[in-house]
Amino acid sequence: MLLPRRLWTPIRASNLTTTKTIPKTLSPNSRALDDIRTAALTPLSLNLVRHATHASEGRANGAKNGPGKRLGAKVTAEEWVVPGNIIYKQRGTLWFPGENVEMGRDHTLHAAVAGYVKYYRNPALHPKRKYIGVVFNRDDTLPYPPNAARKRRLGMDAVPIVERQHSIAQDMTMEVGSHRFVARDIPRNMRGTAGTTRHGYAPRMANWEIGREAEKSAAKVEPFVKGDRWAAWRKADARGLRITQAKTLRKRKRK
Repeated sequence: MLLPRRLWTPIRASNLTTTKTIPKTLSPNSRALDDIRTAALTPLSLNLVRHATHASEGRANGAKNGPGKRLGAKVTAEEWVVPGNIIYKQRGTLWFPGENVEMGRDHTLHAAVAGYVKYYRNPALHPKRKYIGVVFNRDDTLPYPPNAARKRRLGMDAVPIVERQHSIAQDMTMEVGSHRFVARDIPRNMRGTAGTTRHGYAPRMANWEIGREAEKSAAKVEPFVKGDRWAAWRKADARGLRITQAKTLRKRKRK
């Protein structure tokens, strides 16, 4: 019978310790083999318990059919957007913010300026990333050429400058309604207001000239006393009395 190598040492030890006490009829080798056979026939008891590996309660067994998160593109290419409009909702950076586009903390891309949406790639910036940008003109293409001037609107629209051809004689004239005045025909007290205009380009007098007109007409204005509320109260009482009298007259007429 072949024995494993790890049993050779106990057998040798048993030969040395039992030679003097064991009868000659029983050899040490047979004694060791009996011990091995007895141990092999003894049943092996293993105290192993299989525990559950799945949570029995809590969010692990909750609803599995929750509402959708409405991810994806919200605006197509070359579509008009205003600042704050959501362009793309995503989990992670499938698309990266490009020209005039910002990204929120949940990776949502939204427009930073008013313009047209463009989906593009920029190998010079990154070989594999995809970008979303906003341009001011619909015919523009992204990315812009390298070292090109940055396009910014700053809340204003580009308007071509047209140089107006005028003469000195035109600057010396002023039109009020259907009348046309030349500088020599304008009264002296109105010459200082020739360059002052209202909204709609209507001429008006300056504030200091309006104050002078009140002085010339001898208009009497009660002096203002800071902190005097008696005059305001008297006016309010008089106004209330007039309103009450008017209501009384209307009721009499109805009867």
